[in-house]
Amino acid sequence: MEEGNLQGRIESILFVAGDAVEMKDLSRALGIGEKELQAELDRIGSDYDFNQRGFMIRRFGTKVQLATRPLYADDVVRLLQPVQKQSLSQAAMETLAVVAYRQPVTRAEVEQIRGVKCDYSIQSLMNKGLIQEVGRKDTIGRPMLFGTTDTFLSHFGIRDLTELPELPENPEEAEIDGTDTEELIP
Repeated sequence: MEEGNLQGRIESILFVAGDAVEMKDLSRALGIGEKELQAELDRIGSDYDFNQRGFMIRRFGTKVQLATRPLYADDVVRLLQPVQKQSLSQAAMETLAVVAYRQPVTRAEVEQIRGVKCDYSIQSLMNKGLIQEVGRKDTIGRPMLFGTTDTFLSHFGIRDLTELPELPENPEEAEIDGTDTEELIP
């Protein structure tokens, strides 16, 4: 076995990587099985959460990342003074919601649901890395299909799409209020 404890080895790799790492790559680098890795990540995450440590383990899709705990974001901002983040417009949030819940979906399908053109919103969401082209629909014209990305999962703090909130049955309840558009996007 390598020197050092397994938790320290995992933390070191995730810290140096910065970005999310595929769990299969991490388990291969550590020479352990994915189930053992999952269990160890659970232990690390529980310890971080219980002690409100500065870091947290974020999992989304098949990736894992060491991230700064949002509780301490103001302190980090005061020191680093990052470039101002952009908020999503109401139109972009609505477009993102349609893509997230209906994916894979074409631009025309998004426009049919929203009732307005979505070219700018789709391009903006792609530029921010929240959605991507996931293929082409097997119909006349072969339009692009869009779906969400791991960046979307990471930003909204969910592991996979099954963690999306359920849609309300009453359409009036489904409206996005103004507070959602204040969500900051990197």
